[in-house]
Amino acid sequence: MRRAVTSDSVLPAPPAPGDAGSAPHQDPAPPGQDPAAGQRLRHARHAPWPYTRLDVAAARAAGARPHPIRQFVLKTRSRCNLACTYCYVYEMADQGWRGQPPAMTPATAARAAERIAEHAAAHRLPRVDLVLHGGEPLLTAPAALAGPVDAVRAAVARAAPRTKVTATVQTNGTLLTRGRLAALATAGIRVGVSLDGGLPAHNARRVDHTGRPGFGAAARGLRLLARHPDSYAGVLCVVDLDQDPVETYESLLAFAPPSVGLLLPLANWSAPPPGHHPGLAPYADWLLAVFERWWHDGVRRTRIRLFEEIIALLLGLPAATETLGLAPAATAVIETDGSIEQADSLKSAYEGAAATGMSVDTHSFDQLLDHPGLAARQLGRDALAAGCRACELVEVCGGGHYPHRYRAGEGFRQPSVYCADLQVLIRHVAGAVHRAAQSPATAARRSGAQAVQAGQTLPPRTARATVAHPPAVAS
Repeated sequence: MRRAVTSDSVLPAPPAPGDAGSAPHQDPAPPGQDPAAGQRLRHARHAPWPYTRLDVAAARAAGARPHPIRQFVLKTRSRCNLACTYCYVYEMADQGWRGQPPAMTPATAARAAERIAEHAAAHRLPRVDLVLHGGEPLLTAPAALAGPVDAVRAAVARAAPRTKVTATVQTNGTLLTRGRLAALATAGIRVGVSLDGGLPAHNARRVDHTGRPGFGAAARGLRLLARHPDSYAGVLCVVDLDQDPVETYESLLAFAPPSVGLLLPLANWSAPPPGHHPGLAPYADWLLAVFERWWHDGVRRTRIRLFEEIIALLLGLPAATETLGLAPAATAVIETDGSIEQADSLKSAYEGAAATGMSVDTHSFDQLLDHPGLAARQLGRDALAAGCRACELVEVCGGGHYPHRYRAGEGFRQPSVYCADLQVLIRHVAGAVHRAAQSPATAARRSGAQAVQAGQTLPPRTARATVAHPPAVAS
């Protein structure tokens, strides 16, 4: 199928003017040119794979079927009360937020709800997951917080009554109050918080627009949230090599998170992450320090999504993630103006990298499925670089997180910029699981694994990774 779907030998795209890295820039369409045409040219120039080298029609003819969208990220706010220095929305390559309305209107939310319900009905989805995102979604008044979720639930109830709708809000935590938590709990919306550790020093990059630290307010919000475990989805934490990994992990436990998501910084081959050097794996070293502390703890104090997903994939189980494994991407983003975009982590690559030219006013989510950017992320192994396809870890690594594969002027068909780190991390976790399986003390765990084959559940340490996690999107 690979020959029919893709080409590795096309004429090179014209070079981008100036620096080929990911410094912010604008690529406006020439006067009189359709903005959509300018967008297509921008994609072709910056990312020939997939935009000029993937033949979606040929992929479909060869049997690559589209997979429906199951997670919908609603950008209810395009502005934020913090100015985190590493934020991919405001501080990296794409500056599209500047042209977005500050807030999603009820009319736009209603139209998005109709499109989501249409998609759920067409594909008979058992569940759709909503994520309220931003910007900072809690800039919305408490009384209006649940509006978009209520609209989706009402539309889905009419069009696809068997489809369950779950909802989470991803917030920086600084605006969490008793009133907002009560409003969210009443609406059945769980809360995920972005925080880079449990001490002020861990969060030096998370400041407001005057440079004042946001940690104090976020910590107060998290302490409130911890009193409402039914509403608590977990914490997302971006790895910072300057911070002690075990101290970071242990300090987060003070907020009693049910789950911790450890995120590699958004980076790529044209804008490498801090500390990146050929032959070294500093991010694996950082993560493995946490893994060893977590794995050998006498009690399970929290779930760590990254580690559980690796374990699940090593055991041949499905993992609910787009950062590892070969599962098809199934996320769509609706911006405040109603435009439909791909995962907004792509904004770290180049101006307009997440854009599709589609809108809830004019396009269905089925049309999004044939967009080259999304179609490429649903091809599994066939979308990967040759070295990745041949790698013995491909079923677990999956080529790494899609934005991490980007190289300016080439696109998204390279190994992850974190390839060395992922190899070290996965092999170490595999060794730990193997040793645990061989230990007499884990006979009960092996019995649990056999029970899985009979349709039962895994023991806690290796619980199925398909259990809902907070979304892997930072705030």
